[in-house]
Amino acid sequence: MYHDNDRARIFTRRAMMLAGGQAVLMSTLVGRMYYLQVVEADKYRMQADDNRISTQLLAPSRGLILDRNGIAMAVNQHNYVVQVIPEQTPSIDYTLDQLSQIILLTDNDRARIHKDARRHRSFVPITVRENLSWEEVARIEVNAPDLPGAVIDVGQSRYYPLQELGAHILGYVAAPSEADLQAESADSLLQLPGFRIGKAGVERVYDLALRGKGGTKKLEVNAVGRVINELERKEGVPGVDLTLTLDTRLQEFAARRLGDQSAAVVVLDIHSGAVIVMASTPSFDPNAFNRGLTTAEWSNLVNNPYSPLTNKAIAGQFAPGSTFKPMTALAALENNAITPDTQVFCPGFTQLGNFIFRCWKHGGHGLLNVEGALKHSCDVFFYEAARRVGIDRIHEMSARFGLSAQTGIDLPRELPGLVPSRTWKRHTLNQPWLPGETMINGIGQGYMLVTPLQLAVMVSRIANGGLGVVPHVARDLITGSEVHPRPAPNWPSLNVSHQSLDVVRQGMIAVCNEPGGTGYSARITEDGMWMAGKTGTAQVRHITTREREAGLKPLSEIPWKERDHALFIGFAPTEAPRYGVAVVVEHGGHGGSVAAPIARDILIEVQKRDLARMAAAPESH
Repeated sequence: MYHDNDRARIFTRRAMMLAGGQAVLMSTLVGRMYYLQVVEADKYRMQADDNRISTQLLAPSRGLILDRNGIAMAVNQHNYVVQVIPEQTPSIDYTLDQLSQIILLTDNDRARIHKDARRHRSFVPITVRENLSWEEVARIEVNAPDLPGAVIDVGQSRYYPLQELGAHILGYVAAPSEADLQAESADSLLQLPGFRIGKAGVERVYDLALRGKGGTKKLEVNAVGRVINELERKEGVPGVDLTLTLDTRLQEFAARRLGDQSAAVVVLDIHSGAVIVMASTPSFDPNAFNRGLTTAEWSNLVNNPYSPLTNKAIAGQFAPGSTFKPMTALAALENNAITPDTQVFCPGFTQLGNFIFRCWKHGGHGLLNVEGALKHSCDVFFYEAARRVGIDRIHEMSARFGLSAQTGIDLPRELPGLVPSRTWKRHTLNQPWLPGETMINGIGQGYMLVTPLQLAVMVSRIANGGLGVVPHVARDLITGSEVHPRPAPNWPSLNVSHQSLDVVRQGMIAVCNEPGGTGYSARITEDGMWMAGKTGTAQVRHITTREREAGLKPLSEIPWKERDHALFIGFAPTEAPRYGVAVVVEHGGHGGSVAAPIARDILIEVQKRDLARMAAAPESH
């Protein structure tokens, strides 16, 4: 009996302990369930939604690019894309074989499609080809029953309606590179298939503003990621429309006037710095970069001796020849090495030690002052002026007028050019400067290199009274994605006396408007449109004494690469200057007969457009 009572107490105690343990476990479970379902409900509801809802980026519409008159230079157009959905076709190769009878598909296209198919799930559409024509889309739609898994999608693609016209300024868009994608500041939009970013020109400089901001769409998906329904869509913010200072009609006229030569022309508003014309020939079609260049197309572009991919206006470096003489004149005048009345006799040559420096005119020009020397482009006068003032002061004056450095224009890949100095030669070549080099560089030869844009800036600063105008191609000020109206210009003074500038300007007026001037045959005869200027012919190879004695060959008998560069700088109208122009024709021959007539015709057209605008404008009251 005793033992039975002990066993009962032990059993009861164990039962209570077991019941207590179960109660503790049940309390813990209930508490945990309460914590998860009540306290943490929002957190797990969010995680469940994340598994159920897929948020995807939407590409914004890229901003348009317009000329100063509102003419579209870069727009967006429908991009028709054919895609294949692997799970909806018994064989990708079968569908591709059928498609290849309708559109062109290369072996590279097939390899890419199979690679993409292996990387994605079977229900994800794979791009077969972009930029289909409407006729190709129609043929695919008509044959849809025989193309299992093939679907047409519509997106946006960049399009340049003027094609080659203005291509160097506009640039082009292309897919982001690996470096773009891996950059710390990389926009998530760059991950979108088919997204394009600016790669050159203003497309690159103002890419952030043109790109806009992406939108989003929320999709309901099942456990394997298949889209069931679209829940929400927020469209992105389109990119800003960019208005340029260019006039496309004048741009077209300039390109047509340059023809098929390797050449460049720049026209600036000398007061505001607005680029009215910037043409570089030959050009290229930027649409080809958007759709993708073929190997043959790329080879033709890079192997063309006329360098169509180079914007010669900002990246073509040429010896300025006699167009540099105004700088030598200003340096000498401002440093009292010469005066406006200083006269130098030109017998056709001058001598320094055992070296003879020849003038372009065999018999010489006789006695000339600085205005006459500019008018006749006398080399001997400027040899002497350069010798007196020295290369370092010539370098300093040239820097004030925009040479030997980038101009600051809002375009990429601008080259700085070169105006040498004693310090430059010592640091670069580890050689001392020679007196004869001063004389050669004083007429724009030797080490000298400039771009057409730098020449246009130089002549604009001469014409506007010595103000440091800076060129630009965007009408507004744009920083990142912020756009602000460009304020009225307040250019700094270059601290050059008006007397010296007047002497140089009078010499340039004589070049084009007085008989005997090197640009007289290309003068503008219309009243109120007269042009001032300076011709230049820059040698690309040394002409020996024997060649001179034998007689120079006509241009047609000289290989293109050995011909002189033809240059001209000018401004108009002479009474109240408004426009500066620079023309360079690579290996074109003589500046007076080749480059000056081009500048004349363009300046006439620019001024006629001004008169037409004023006539069309309503009278102010």
